[in-house]
Amino acid sequence: MNALPVARLQFATTTSFHFLFVLLTLGLVTLVAVMQTRWTLGGKPELLRMTRFWGRLYVINYALGIVTGIVMEFQFGLTWTGLSAFAGDVFGAPLAIETLVAFFLESTFLGLWIFGFGRLPKGLHLALIWLVTLTAYASALFIMLANSFLQNPVGSHLEGGTLRLDDFGALFANPALTASLPHVVGAAIVTGGFFVVGVSAWHFLKRTTEVEFFRRSMRLGVVAALLGSVLVVNQGFAQFAELAKYQPDKLEDAGVGLPLGVMIMLGFAMLLCALLGAVLLVRNWLTRARFLHYLMVAAIPLPFAAAIMGWLVRELGRQPWLVWGKLRTADAVADVPAGQILFSFIAFTLLFAALAVADWVLMARVAKRGPDPVGEPAERPVLSGV
Repeated sequence: MNALPVARLQFATTTSFHFLFVLLTLGLVTLVAVMQTRWTLGGKPELLRMTRFWGRLYVINYALGIVTGIVMEFQFGLTWTGLSAFAGDVFGAPLAIETLVAFFLESTFLGLWIFGFGRLPKGLHLALIWLVTLTAYASALFIMLANSFLQNPVGSHLEGGTLRLDDFGALFANPALTASLPHVVGAAIVTGGFFVVGVSAWHFLKRTTEVEFFRRSMRLGVVAALLGSVLVVNQGFAQFAELAKYQPDKLEDAGVGLPLGVMIMLGFAMLLCALLGAVLLVRNWLTRARFLHYLMVAAIPLPFAAAIMGWLVRELGRQPWLVWGKLRTADAVADVPAGQILFSFIAFTLLFAALAVADWVLMARVAKRGPDPVGEPAERPVLSGV
């Protein structure tokens, strides 16, 4: 048995699963921060209930996403020891910063936010959710910075058979990062927007009595979906010119041209759905068009499918290099029996499948139950009742 295809399949599975958790986490926390800002400034009780309800869904996804991230990091030491030996001095730096700074700060701020409802001043509590949001995006930045180095190894030189870091600032100016980061941000926002719209639409299909609650949620979700889809499409095409500079043959790869076409098609489909929703914001037609509610529920998976296609384009186009032009993928696989890698792949896949099911079950349970009743104590922890 050849260890390389198994190791590549393992990496594709773990990173894809984790990426989906990350996108929804980033999108939802952004919308929750906007909701809480509006409540803090305006004081409408409905906005507080929205903050708590959508915040509860965000926290569930975040908590389970942490485990997928830990597994993804673990596989580098288990399966890709060649990468650590060759480029660990460069590749490991942003990952270490992401873990030690962004991740721990994000978790700390989130813990304070969760248990701070009704216990902290409004302004301080609002600051916490924005700190959670900023550190979440900082975490995404450092992860993308590390991945962009694999795509285009700038700021380093070869010395004694290993890569050494010359200029840490060059990693931030890497065209593989500056072209792709806005695309990922847009993907996160459109994912959060479609999720909020889809859940709200489901409640309208079930003849909810919380009309005002889900009307406000749907309007915000549609705006986020529209802004995010415009950014995704615009920045997606903007990357082509940059790709021609550091990976000129990437888009001509036959293996890339299938997922690339699907991604573009899904991107325009999301844009059209968001535009339709924005048009129907007039006179609240959005809340009465049942045919559109069915469409919105069915459209929830679109951003996730598009994200997987985009990730495949980014990763498949780099082959056969793990570090572009420096280290081949075949030379980075750990010198362990293929059976051991297969065992870890099966174990990781089962774990990720269990986490995905748990995430879906918990989020579906909370989403179907709906928001807290009117008059629910504000000091109750946001996760209470999950």
